[in-house]
Amino acid sequence: MLPEIRFKVNISMLLTEFFNSAETDQYKEKDDQSVLKLDDTRKVRLTLLHLNRLRSANDVRKFENEQKAEELTDQYKAPAEGGDEPAL
Repeated sequence: MLPEIRFKVNISMLLTEFFNSAETDQYKEKDDQSVLKLDDTRKVRLTLLHLNRLRSANDVRKFENEQKAEELTDQYKAPAEGGDEPAL
């Protein structure tokens, strides 16, 4: 009997991020040295460079989320009273 394999699905990732991920500046393939093998038992040691990159990525993600929230509030805000909309 084969063991059941479960995958975690990132539900917060947008479909556009999946197709356009290679075009963003957030991920640099030349800097990615984190290829792990099955027999690797030790954790990767975090350096100050890693921590600074994580902090800056978190800042960018926070800024993007704030922009999306502003766009959504503008899009779904209540219409102004006495606007040009015809009465039904």
